[in-house]
Amino acid sequence: MQSILAALALLIIGYTVGSVKIINQGNEALVERLGRYHRKLMPGLNFIVPLLDTIVWEDTTREQVLDIDPQEAITKDNITLLVDAVMYWRILELQQTYYAVEDISKALMNLVITSLRSEIGRMELEQTYASRSQINQILLQQLDEATATWGVKVTRIEVQNITLPETVRESLELERAAESKKRAAILEAEGEKQAAISEAEGTVQSIELISNALKSQNNTHAVLQYLVAQKYVDANYRLGQSNNSKIIFMDPKALTEAMSELIVPEPINEPDTNGSNGNGGSGNGSSPS
Repeated sequence: MQSILAALALLIIGYTVGSVKIINQGNEALVERLGRYHRKLMPGLNFIVPLLDTIVWEDTTREQVLDIDPQEAITKDNITLLVDAVMYWRILELQQTYYAVEDISKALMNLVITSLRSEIGRMELEQTYASRSQINQILLQQLDEATATWGVKVTRIEVQNITLPETVRESLELERAAESKKRAAILEAEGEKQAAISEAEGTVQSIELISNALKSQNNTHAVLQYLVAQKYVDANYRLGQSNNSKIIFMDPKALTEAMSELIVPEPINEPDTNGSNGNGGSGNGSSPS
């Protein structure tokens, strides 16, 4: 009799221990009874029926991180890139997640890789760097719609690194260097053009001022000779002060004659006051009869 009671006591204790299930905070569990879904266990103390009920899956409902390894992607202009990303997601409906897809982590990873390659393929190389935030938003929207039937929520996705092959990177650096030299040459040419225009405008204005000033002068030829001589002297002075000045051999006689022509005014032709008639004879006011 005592052995029977002891056996019953052990059976009751075993049944009680086997029926008690404690679920930690942040987790949920699924229970199947005789192979079919029965109910979901929430955090805390739960009781099940031993031999009839089975806990088939327990997982966290907290936000999880899925790190995508670098994957090859081809841009619209046929450049192969290595792109990696990180995704944050959480389970909303544990029952739906368990029964809708075989392996949720693997399914999410394949979905992210496919969507990422597809989006990169719509862009050219320069757009991939400038539109990283746009890529993140498009991927988030696509993944959120695709996983709606899986009972999960994609909260955030970030493209971490976009890596170029070494040969492509070197070619782009050479292209950027050439473009920088081209812009520098264009700016330099534009500056020289503006300087030449400014100098020409200054010369025109100077000529206009000199012309207006000479209109009020009687000895314009002498004034012009003085200005030319002054320019000559200034040019020789600057030539002597220049660091790369050169020795110029000139004929002193020709130089003296040139300076004399610039400085000495031309003789003024006086009108003939002798009353000559052009035939060498003196006029007597009579004509031959």
